[in-house]
Amino acid sequence: MFTRFSVTGCSLELLRTGERGIVAFCKSQDEKILKKLISIRIVTGTYITLKQHFPSLIINIENIDFVLDLASARAIYVRVIDNSIN
Repeated sequence: MFTRFSVTGCSLELLRTGERGIVAFCKSQDEKILKKLISIRIVTGTYITLKQHFPSLIINIENIDFVLDLASARAIYVRVIDNSIN
């Protein structure tokens, strides 16, 4: 017998538009990417809402929108806290 399961954590790039998550960790071999993320306040515990996926990835942190490149989005891992799509 199978039980239901859900993904509760993933890379930021896998979130759907409107989903909200809290940063679990950031992981990248590129120090420039990590410094960029820190400079826009993306650290463990930061709440992020994905506003747009295409043509640019736009996130919202504390009512401020930021545009991220795909490499940066792939470095951010979040725990999904709100998957109610607007």
